[in-house]
Amino acid sequence: MYLNKMNPSVKALTILGLVLVLALMFDPITPLLFTVSVIIITFLFGTFRKKHYVLYLLPFIIFAFGMLWTTIAFADMPKNPGDTVNLIGWEVPREDLMVALSLSFRVLAFATLSLLFMFTTNMVAFLLSLMQQLKLPPKLAYGIMAGYRFLPMLKSEFGQIQAAHRVRGLGQESRWKRYRRFAVPLLAGAIRKAERTAVAMESKGFTGSRERTFYRNLSIRKKDWLFPAGMSLLLGLILFLSIHFGYFSWYQGQL
Repeated sequence: MYLNKMNPSVKALTILGLVLVLALMFDPITPLLFTVSVIIITFLFGTFRKKHYVLYLLPFIIFAFGMLWTTIAFADMPKNPGDTVNLIGWEVPREDLMVALSLSFRVLAFATLSLLFMFTTNMVAFLLSLMQQLKLPPKLAYGIMAGYRFLPMLKSEFGQIQAAHRVRGLGQESRWKRYRRFAVPLLAGAIRKAERTAVAMESKGFTGSRERTFYRNLSIRKKDWLFPAGMSLLLGLILFLSIHFGYFSWYQGQL
């Protein structure tokens, strides 16, 4: 699908720009419409496991609801008693309700943009793109890539150490002491892997120089610019509708 095949650096910079623009807005309608639009775009133009997307989005929904609830629950009494909204038999100040909704929908907007990037981007391709398009130092990029590859191995080693301790009758103490006992062999194994990786990279002529060739060459194609253009147009359209119907508001220290 389009989102999975586009240049990762263009995608990342577009999402970063959208987040910065959304951070300056403070009304509930604009981020709500944008959140729904991003979810639709992700499902239509991305290839990923839809069930996993929903599971990852669920904690953000719970967090947004918690923010909504706490903002309303600890709201001050309005100076004008008539400026309230009846919410399931509970008189809530209108201004605090708008602030709570704005905060909650902004959280969801940021979350859906992050999930769009996470579910439609290959991390290796992203790091290669950072080196080739944004001139990220190879030493830093390959270090991050090696650490990213070590994570599944550490999980496997943790399971092996846990099974070995269980066979030897260990594991009856508190969880804190048990995890502290796991830390030493995991740390030793990580150091050994890091040394082997460093030796292997040096033996293959890796010096960290910026002047290097790549087996996979990533480039920015014309169709990659459709994403920033389309997302900017979408946000502009939502802004126009919000301003037209009188919902739009900039952030002016409302917290």
